[in-house]
Amino acid sequence: MVQRADINSVLSDIRSLRSQMMQNQRVEQDQSVRGRIDGPRQVQETQETPSFSDMLGKAVNNVNELQQNAGDLRTAYDMGDPNVDITRVMIAAQKSSVSFEALTQVRNRVVRAYEDIMNMPI
Repeated sequence: MVQRADINSVLSDIRSLRSQMMQNQRVEQDQSVRGRIDGPRQVQETQETPSFSDMLGKAVNNVNELQQNAGDLRTAYDMGDPNVDITRVMIAAQKSSVSFEALTQVRNRVVRAYEDIMNMPI
């Protein structure tokens, strides 16, 4: 036989959980206010911002890895590997295609910005 929970006990459980959540939110708000008033609790290390060339190099390497992965999957599928199905091959091919298109668009915009800067009168 299925036992049903009494609606009053379920409602009381919901109310107690809601009151606990509200209290936790008040405590978090109080701590954030104290942190702003008392100053920072800890000194955060400044993270070095990567240069544009580093970011572009990582993007090119990522696109290259995706294209190699798609090529490897395509070759494995062509060779009849039972662990590789056509959906994985197609998804990998689409990922590599989309990432290559995105990288091409970024390159085009960088070149256009460079040309605009070079054509500015001094």
